[in-house]
Order: sequence, then C-alpha cells, then structure tokens
Amino acid sequence: MASGSRSLVGEVMSWVVGLGIFAVGLLNYDEIKGFLLQQAGVSPAALAAAQDATADRSSRSQINRTTGSASELRMGRDGHFHADAEINGRSIEVLVDTGATMVAMTYDDAERAGIYVKDSDYTMRVSTANGTGRVAPVTIDRISIGEITVRNVKGAVVEPGKLQKTLLGMSFLGRLSRTEMRSGVLLLEE
Repeated sequence: MASGSRSLVGEVMSWVVGLGIFAVGLLNYDEIKGFLLQQAGVSPAALAAAQDATADRSSRSQINRTTGSASELRMGRDGHFHADAEINGRSIEVLVDTGATMVAMTYDDAERAGIYVKDSDYTMRVSTANGTGRVAPVTIDRISIGEITVRNVKGAVVEPGKLQKTLLGMSFLGRLSRTEMRSGVLLLEE
C-alpha cells in the first residue's frame, strides 16, 4: 500500500474510533455521569434534588416589568403556572388555574393569610377534579403577584385535606386588564 493510502486509512480509522467512543459515551451517559459524580463525592440523589429545587424556583420566577404593573410567569416542568403570591401580606405559593371560578385556598394557606373559618362557615358544595367538597365563601382583602395587586377578591376556603395547593382562579384573573399565554409564558397585566 502506498504511503498516501496508508495515511488516509489511518485517518479514517481515527475518525471511526473517535465516533465509536462518542457513541458509547452517548449511549452510557447516565452510567458515566453517575460514576463521575461518585468519584467526585456527590450523591446522585442530592444532585437530582438540587436540580429539581432549582427548576421549581425558576418555574415560579416572575419578571416584573417597570412599565406599568405586569408579571410574566414561566410554565413549570409540570406544564402548569406556579407563582409566589402575596395574600393579605403573606407569601403563599399558588397554582394559576383559569378553569377555577374563584380563588380556592387550602385551609392552611387561609390561616397563614389571616383568614379563619369555622365548620359552620362551610355553606357551599363544589365539584372539583378531585370530587365534591365543602367550601367557605370569603372575601380576600388583597392578592399581589409582583407589582400587580387586586383588592377585595372573592374566594373560598376549601375544607381541610381536600385541596393540595391554593388555586388562583378567575375571581382574581378576571379582574386583570390582560391575561395572555404564549411560548410557555403567562403574561398578567393590571
């Protein structure tokens, strides 16, 4: 074989070996990553928990514009919009729910916001995705998300154990001048 041919064959073989190593690395990425984390003394479970916490915080991140009162919420990994709202001056994590007629608060979140109900206050029955339940109608003094504040919002406190997270429904959203979703971002404008 001529030296030029040997050189070409050698170069082709180098590329084949390199691509083979790349393919093996790609196919075994998780195992290699786990091994390297173990060698570095990092627990894969701790790394996963940190990544989930970071993703959860970023999914609730709000970008407050300086022009007017507007907030943008990014869609979370679960496909929903989460926000850190301020209800009656207390920070409460909410799920934005355009399918909810009103703001539906968990019993614990209501107490955190200074809204106290007793058993006799549960005068209404509602149907939800989780079945039927009793609610206590309330008026929430103030709900804020970023620079947006809406006062005297109709809401309900759901009986204990029937709701996992407070829902920010249409009794709040309907009072905004604009609610628009595009490219995984929910724009709220007062």
